[in-house]
Amino acid sequence: MKLKASIALLSLALLQACGDGEPAFQTLSGEAPLVIGHRGASGERPEHTLASYQLAIEQGADFIEPDLVLTQDGVMIARHEPMLGGTTDVAAKFPARKTKKMVDGVETEDWFASDFTLAEIKTLRAIQARSGRSKAYDGQFQIPTLDEVIALAKEQSSKTGRTIGIYPEVKHSTFHAALFGANRFEDKLVSTLHAAYGNTGKAPVFIQSFEVSNLQYLNSKTDIKLVQLIDADDVKDDGSMSLVAPYHKPYDFVVKGDSRSFGDLVKPAGLDFIKTYADAVGPWKPYLVKTVNDGVERSGDSSLSLNDRRVDGSTGVIENAHARGLLVHTWTFRNDASGYGFKDPKAEMEYYMKLGVDGVFTDFPATGVAALNALR
Repeated sequence: MKLKASIALLSLALLQACGDGEPAFQTLSGEAPLVIGHRGASGERPEHTLASYQLAIEQGADFIEPDLVLTQDGVMIARHEPMLGGTTDVAAKFPARKTKKMVDGVETEDWFASDFTLAEIKTLRAIQARSGRSKAYDGQFQIPTLDEVIALAKEQSSKTGRTIGIYPEVKHSTFHAALFGANRFEDKLVSTLHAAYGNTGKAPVFIQSFEVSNLQYLNSKTDIKLVQLIDADDVKDDGSMSLVAPYHKPYDFVVKGDSRSFGDLVKPAGLDFIKTYADAVGPWKPYLVKTVNDGVERSGDSSLSLNDRRVDGSTGVIENAHARGLLVHTWTFRNDASGYGFKDPKAEMEYYMKLGVDGVFTDFPATGVAALNALR
């Protein structure tokens, strides 16, 4: 179901490259890369709230990202994880509902969305999840449903005159399948998205997942664009990826005994495999640009941090993915953290955009838009 759309994208890129000049951008299509509001404008508002998504749209984001989990009564809500403790006031409102569950092979004690009805979820209020960020908006915003996120995107598309896309992630598919049944989550998502946008690859929607089997299933059910996410535990001093459980491979690979790691999936054979069911690959950014901890202080603050890493350039993943007609969307760019080899977050995003990434996830969409505008 993905072949025709991919051929069209590749043909467009070739036509543009063979025209009067090089494409304005080295993206697959030659068009500007997307700025994706990571959990909304989560650097400035509590993540996965309508206020966060609204701010991302106001700052110029092309897409907003609702990570999805299921409530006890099977409603899709926007939360980064099935666990609610770190992003809501659930501990104060439901202290006795804390429990233990296995999440991707790790015993986790928390408050789980799957133990609460939507009505109960709606009594909660979101809080800022990351230390060092403003807590001024804690306790003000509800947890939205996917339907509410879609309604906001459509309303703002009409209001602004530009298409605001959504980029839902199916969180922990194997975990949810054990609770609700195989692919019940994916079926709910497809039904909702088809009703809102139609069954078409032209819809302003990408569906993403760190697991593989659910994306393969979705490929048989929808023409909406699919994205294989690629994770890792850390980056080693030499720039290679650290692959430690549970971040070493898709969890469905763990369950099935598949020996391939996330690192294998960005090799040529892995990209060939992804091409059979997805339209894009979404690697953590250190997979795309090699940075080395060589002990040299470069940021001018007289201390060593990951910002001081030497930047050695592209690893070839972008180029190899594009050669197979796969889009490349990378994550996460933050003004206040994770600047591997870069002190200036705008300069960091400019660097990746110049390499040809097709989209960037950022907690601070205004910075992403500024980086893009600097290259126009």
